Amino acid sequence: MSKTVPTKKVKQATRRPAKKTTPPTPTQDPSVTSEYIKAIVFAVLLALFIRTFVVQAFRIPSGSMEDTLLIGDFLLANKFIFGAQIPFTNTRLPALRDPQIDDVVIFQYPEDLSRDFIKRVVAIPGQTIEIRNKILFVNGKRTIDPAKSKYVDPRIINSNEPGSIRDNYGPAIVPKGHYFVMGDNRDNSEDSRYWGYLNKELIHGKAFILYWSWAPDDNAPVYKGFVSIPGLLFYNIINFPARTRWTRIGMLIE
Repeated sequence: MSKTVPTKKVKQATRRPAKKTTPPTPTQDPSVTSEYIKAIVFAVLLALFIRTFVVQAFRIPSGSMEDTLLIGDFLLANKFIFGAQIPFTNTRLPALRDPQIDDVVIFQYPEDLSRDFIKRVVAIPGQTIEIRNKILFVNGKRTIDPAKSKYVDPRIINSNEPGSIRDNYGPAIVPKGHYFVMGDNRDNSEDSRYWGYLNKELIHGKAFILYWSWAPDDNAPVYKGFVSIPGLLFYNIINFPARTRWTRIGMLIE
């Protein structure tokens, strides 16, 4: 008779469910934050430096320089060419050259220094300026009008009539350190004929290129507080292609 060998029951080990562990919350490396801050500060300082000493953007608000510059043109001015002024001082950096005839310059309006004007230099220090029946003479020689300048009033104001300095002026000698400037829209420009010679110290720089041009639109909505912003944005986005003067972008100012 065969014997049966008893077998031992082996207890099967049971696995306990692993405890879920929460991954550690990532923390920002202080060195990375520091680099971000440094980059932002550097970018701000660089932008301020460029705006103060190299180039500055301006917008044309009036038609005094038509048709060379139009209302809604946005341009850049070269500031270092005439020696940019150091902020909060009366000191200027060395200039590459002085303003010359036909330079289109941006300057502080002598009768209100909070406003900027843009005009063309037509006479430099020591030259004799004279206007006879709308015709400009410098040192006794007739000058050639800028290519895109214009006269909108065919009437000539005689020397004995009020407002005659628009069409008849001088002769007068431009003093040292000053310039005689005029708008290209000769019949519709508030310039040296009315408020005198332009002090060199008030000149910001030389306009040299258009970077944008935005045509005026009489039908455009007007800003009337915060609630009007969505409507303004929507209108300008829809009319963006039509209002942009594409052919003027990148145009050099001469």
